Amino acid sequence: MRVVLATHNRHKVEEIRDILAGLDIELLSLDSFPEITEIEEDGETLEENARKKAVAVFDLTHILSLADDTGLEVEALGGRPGVYSARYSGENATYQRNNEKLLGEMKGVPPERRKAKFRCVISIIGGGVDEIAVGEVPGRIIESPRGTNGFGYDPLFVPDGYEITYAEMDSELKNSLSHRARALEKAKDILKSLVSARGR
Repeated sequence: MRVVLATHNRHKVEEIRDILAGLDIELLSLDSFPEITEIEEDGETLEENARKKAVAVFDLTHILSLADDTGLEVEALGGRPGVYSARYSGENATYQRNNEKLLGEMKGVPPERRKAKFRCVISIIGGGVDEIAVGEVPGRIIESPRGTNGFGYDPLFVPDGYEITYAEMDSELKNSLSHRARALEKAKDILKSLVSARGR
């Protein structure tokens, strides 16, 4: 069974491949479909964005599509950046600029008020399939970046129960506990049942 990952982000593709390893599926990314242009993420929720991307990619490829949207929700900022996490610092947002903006807004916020959580929503669309899987990891935002692994807000986020950031973890540890890993484990069960059903 073929599945298209609705992303060009190579970090994300590698992470998803690692977690879905062992399933009898062929994973493709949008790099295999250069005719598919950027899909605007203009939904008001992570769920809306994930589903919009999966529907668009399935409509264009007719292959089962998996899309995710991820947000960092910071308690002291009223849940921001949330659905705007990837483009938090504006039109030409980069990981570094997003992190700098977040740290600027969190300046002076005491440790007990630096709680945050990562949420990942995965949408699986195609051939009568319309499923959602959600993963969450609570943690806190530190005062300066640490670590060189990972991407996005990983250097600023320490998950509950740990003293190191996502970016200080090796990929094996991060992939065992991350918000995307938790959502993908649920998605993996959905895909497994689809593979099984199609094999009958």
